[in-house]
Amino acid sequence: MNFRRKAAVVGWLLLGLIAYSTLSPIGMRPHIGTWVHVERFGAYGLLGFLFATAYPRRIPVVLGMVLGAAFAFELLQMLSADRHARVEDVAVKMTGAAFGVGAAWFALVLRSRYE
Repeated sequence: MNFRRKAAVVGWLLLGLIAYSTLSPIGMRPHIGTWVHVERFGAYGLLGFLFATAYPRRIPVVLGMVLGAAFAFELLQMLSADRHARVEDVAVKMTGAAFGVGAAWFALVLRSRYE
């Protein structure tokens, strides 16, 4: 299995984990023990990086998808009685997603320049 395919598989699995973490009851939400915003930024940053690496010719689509996922998951939290949607949370998630996609794009540009 090549690197892009591995990045796609891990990216889709991470998207599922993010969906579970975002939409499950607050007591079931996994956390790594650090600031919540660091977790959110990192998760969406990694998601953006993985998808941009897996689908390098579709960077605008990938960016739209990860930004849309961050927004949609945050809105879906309003359906749960013990969760809440906040502008601050979605801003951190979208910033992480954009950073991850941008980092992957930058790495791809550098790689093509030095091949």
